[in-house]
Amino acid sequence: MPLRNITKRTVFAISLALTAGALSVGSAVAADIESIHFLIPGGAGGGWDGTARGTGEALTKSGIVAKATYENMSGGGGGKAIGYLIENARSSQGTLMVNSTPIVIRSLTKRFPQNFRDLTMVAGTIGDYAAFVVSKDSSLNSFSDLVAAFDKNPRKVAIGGGSVPGGMDHLVAAMAMEAAGKDPTTVKYIPYDAGGKAMAALLSGEIQALSTGFSEAVGMAQAGEAKIIGVTSPERVPAFADAPTLKEQGYDVEFVNWRGFFAAPGLPVEKRKMYINALGKMYDTPEWEAVRARNGWVNIYNPGDEFTAFLEKQEKVIASLMKKLGFL
Repeated sequence: MPLRNITKRTVFAISLALTAGALSVGSAVAADIESIHFLIPGGAGGGWDGTARGTGEALTKSGIVAKATYENMSGGGGGKAIGYLIENARSSQGTLMVNSTPIVIRSLTKRFPQNFRDLTMVAGTIGDYAAFVVSKDSSLNSFSDLVAAFDKNPRKVAIGGGSVPGGMDHLVAAMAMEAAGKDPTTVKYIPYDAGGKAMAALLSGEIQALSTGFSEAVGMAQAGEAKIIGVTSPERVPAFADAPTLKEQGYDVEFVNWRGFFAAPGLPVEKRKMYINALGKMYDTPEWEAVRARNGWVNIYNPGDEFTAFLEKQEKVIASLMKKLGFL
C-alpha cells in the first residue's frame, strides 16, 4: 500500500492489531506453566484439599501457572489416589498429587502397598501444626479438661480424626495423651475419611474432640463453630493467637506435619525441574504469603532429592515412635 494512501483510520487499525498481538504474546509467555492438575487423595475440607487449593491459588494469582484444576479422590487413606497416579503415569504428567506425613505412616503399617519411592518426588512445601478442637458448646475449654474427662471415663471420650487408625491424627492424639501420663493405646480414636467428615462428626456430638491440622482448626474457630484447646507448636501461632499450645498447658508435645507434592513415576527430568522451579518461585510472591499467613502454615521447602532424603529420615523416626506406642 502506498504511503500516501494510509489514512488515520488505517494507522489506528494497524496500531490496534499490533497491540493485540503484543498482548497475545505477552499472555502466552507470562506463565511459566500452562496448567497443573492437582490430585487430592481426600475429600473436601481436609488438609490435603486446603493445601492443594491454596497452592493453586497462589500459583495462578501470581501468574506462575496459567490454570489450575482440582480433583478429590478419596479412598484407602490416600491409597486410591496413589494407585491411580502410578497406574496412569503416562497420561498424568500434568498432575501433581498433594500428600503429607501419612504417606510414610501408611506404608509402614502396610495400609497400602506403595510408598513415596514409587512416585516422582517434587517438593515438600509447608508445615502444619496439629491441633485439638472441641465444639463451640462443649464444656471442655482446655486440653487439661479433655484429660480430666478421659480420667473420669476413657470410653466416653472419643477423639476423631481424618485419618485411619494408626494414622497421623491418631498418632498425634496418642502422643498428647502419653505426654499427659496416659496409656496411648487406651485412647478411643474414631477415624473418618478426610477432615470434612470428621468436622461434621464433632459438630453433631458424635465425638468429643477432634485431632486435626491447625489450618483446618483455624477455619472452624473463625467460623464460630468450634474452640481450639491445644496446638502442637512451640509458641502460639499468629494466624490464630487465641489458641493455646499444649506446651503452655504443661504437656511436652511439639509436632509439625509436612505437606508437599508428588508426580507420576517416570516423569521426564525437565518436567520435574519445571515443577520444582515453579514452587520455589512461588515463595517470593505476595499471593503465596497471603495464603500461608491465612492458614498459619510454616514454609518448609525441600525440593527434589532433598525431599527424598527428608522423607527417608522421617520414616526412621516415625517407625521408632510407632513401635514405642504399639502401632507397629
